[in-house]
Amino acid sequence: MEPLIKYVQDKYIAKKEFPKFGSGDTLTVYYEIKEGNKTRTQHFKGVVIQVKGTGATKTFTIRKMSGDVGVERVFPINMPALQNIEVNRRGKVRRARIYYFRDLRGKKARIKDARVK
Repeated sequence: MEPLIKYVQDKYIAKKEFPKFGSGDTLTVYYEIKEGNKTRTQHFKGVVIQVKGTGATKTFTIRKMSGDVGVERVFPINMPALQNIEVNRRGKVRRARIYYFRDLRGKKARIKDARVK
């Protein structure tokens, strides 16, 4: 069954090219919002907590702090409203899913920068 699903995804789903990123990276995601008959672009800047799935079903979760409240948002990589992804910083973390990041506050919530090769 899997080869059939992969064939359909490759053939019929339009792919967008985005930069490679992983957990701990700081991203700015630009996506389109429709309000009535108007559309506008909104951005969401935060740290990637997890990247899940492969191919067309890939999703990533971004967390940002809005005042004292943590806000998380899950973006599917093939979402039609997704316009652009910018990698602002590369972070060095030792885990693929950094759920522990939710409990950290202040200086503890800093992620070290990864070396640029």
